[in-house]
Amino acid sequence: MKNVLITGYRAHELNIFSQKHKGIAFIQKAITNKLIPLLEEGLEWVITPGQYGVDLWACEAVITLKRQYPNLKLSILTAYSNPEESWKEDKKTYFQQLLGGVDYYASVTKGEYEGVWQFTARDELMLRKTDGIILVYDEDGGVGSPRFMKEKAMRKAQADGYRYISIASDDIQSIADEENFREMEDIAIHEELS
Repeated sequence: MKNVLITGYRAHELNIFSQKHKGIAFIQKAITNKLIPLLEEGLEWVITPGQYGVDLWACEAVITLKRQYPNLKLSILTAYSNPEESWKEDKKTYFQQLLGGVDYYASVTKGEYEGVWQFTARDELMLRKTDGIILVYDEDGGVGSPRFMKEKAMRKAQADGYRYISIASDDIQSIADEENFREMEDIAIHEELS
């Protein structure tokens, strides 16, 4: 796989309303864990729609991975120009900072938001330009925006072998449990030494 699409839930769908939320690090770790084997196989590009949530957290994880894998490239393809204009100031600042680590940034349609067709055009382009998808989506978590991308990716997988890689809440929870266990071990060791 040379090019992979990463997307998933928007922040509000996960009830994450702050960049300081502890869950973001666990999501990024889950994404990193899926990317490393792909990088070892020759992954070159990560492409994301750049919406606030999993998309941008994935960008942050990729930017970190680029230190270890300098040939890795990152692209954000938005549905329309300046999607961040309606965001709160802290989210805009975060987005602008991430753009410094992005190798290619463009919108699929020129101009401002006009309609849902722009998202459809963006999704079709990203699916055409990638060999597989890493999707942060939980079937049991109720309906969310990633459901539509999963349906499109699964159709493409059946038609031409498009690779579908899932990150579900269980994957993220096991990373959180592992981190919490490590913290508890560290505390116990520290108390023994005191």
